[in-house]
Amino acid sequence: MKPVSELLKKREGTLWHVRPGDTVFAALELLAGYEVGALMVMDGGRLVGVFSERDYTRKIALQGRNSRETRVEEIMTRNVITVGPKTGTRACMAMMSEKKIRHLPVVEGTTVLGMISIRDILDDIIADHESTIAQLESYIQS
Repeated sequence: MKPVSELLKKREGTLWHVRPGDTVFAALELLAGYEVGALMVMDGGRLVGVFSERDYTRKIALQGRNSRETRVEEIMTRNVITVGPKTGTRACMAMMSEKKIRHLPVVEGTTVLGMISIRDILDDIIADHESTIAQLESYIQS
């Protein structure tokens, strides 16, 4: 399997994020606009949390809070699990499964490089399996 830095190359320069002081409603608009399930929460270039659909569902919708008045910093996930750019996709898959998370920010030192999702990992695994199958079929036919 390849390192996650390879997955990030597909969307080079994309750091979709919100600020801690943004409203949850504004963050939801970004989630919908980008068609993603989570955003990094950045404060001055520093990763301070992750805001996800799960955060909204569990901490706003189910508690009857107002998304136009609540700030992202009030409900974001603060203890963010991250990986480095050289981390393999299989290791990420195992970590996501173990921790029951769907998104992993990729960080090198203090620099945030991007975020990968479980979908990115699955797409890579499927492509790898399809390549292996094609190679095996070619070997069998020759």
